[in-house]
Amino acid sequence: MLIMTATPALITTATEPATPKPRHSRSHNPMSMRVTLLGTGDTTGTPTVGCTCDTCAEARERGVERSRFSVHIENERTGDSILVDLSPDFRQQFLSWDVPLPDAAVVTHVHFDHLDGLGNAYRVFDDLPVYAADAVDPETGESVADTVRRKYDYLDRVSVHDVSPMESTTVCGLNLTLVPVEHPPLLCFGLVVEDPATGAKLSLSGDTSYDVAENSRDRLREPDLFLADAIVPAALCDRHPIGGSDHDADGVPRSFGTKHMTREGAQALATALDADTTRLVHTAHYYPVEEAFAEPLAVDGEQYRLDGTGVTRLDTEGETATGEDTAQSELTTD
Repeated sequence: MLIMTATPALITTATEPATPKPRHSRSHNPMSMRVTLLGTGDTTGTPTVGCTCDTCAEARERGVERSRFSVHIENERTGDSILVDLSPDFRQQFLSWDVPLPDAAVVTHVHFDHLDGLGNAYRVFDDLPVYAADAVDPETGESVADTVRRKYDYLDRVSVHDVSPMESTTVCGLNLTLVPVEHPPLLCFGLVVEDPATGAKLSLSGDTSYDVAENSRDRLREPDLFLADAIVPAALCDRHPIGGSDHDADGVPRSFGTKHMTREGAQALATALDADTTRLVHTAHYYPVEEAFAEPLAVDGEQYRLDGTGVTRLDTEGETATGEDTAQSELTTD
């Protein structure tokens, strides 16, 4: 199986597919950034509770999950690590995958599937600095940082640090930049993570439509690894209450409604950004089962090393699926 990449020689792949293992090797490269995808699903995850669609059934059969979104980034040079978004599945993610508890966290926006795992900090951390944007959201009247501060004021071991979008902040020896994206009606941010020692670059689209401003694209551009929101395939846009948007020259919708990218939109953005390696995340169980486990859709537990010379995949790769049906309900998303 292949990983979408502009430079195939820079990434290690397995020749035979296998079911992902619940633990990773802890081989160490002191000059690298290790990225673990703890949660790769949308707001309900896959399998979805109570759902018997073919995609959820296949996920159960394979023993794989797409839990709510979260990414762990370890600076192997310093031993410190950052958690991007705090999934409601925080506890199970850290029990399932061999990664250290984070030394800091970043919150991209205030939807529950990206924030509500912060309550797990209670009696787990001695101290957890949380970084979030200081821009005031006209919809809520407060910034992401203010919302986190207000909702979790009872967690005295959590400190919230305001960050100005488009300005770099050094956390755990890595340079972080929050980048405005489009996820109406709330303010939402993508994230750029750069290692100043190696030049390695990770870009996360965040929850967004394809309609990302050019100055944000400039910051996201040319990542070694790009994690892109791809909630459903474009063919399912006719099941959204308002359909698709941001159509390409062939009429293919690159956004599902106005809040998320389609698979095709995510791949188009990856091409526009000249990403070396792309994994599609924040995916829903609405993908037809024959497409739901195909490349380049990610599953939980994938792990990558970025060392400034390329991207190496560290976990065991998953299988491709076949099947016929998927859920047929009207699609709505956060």
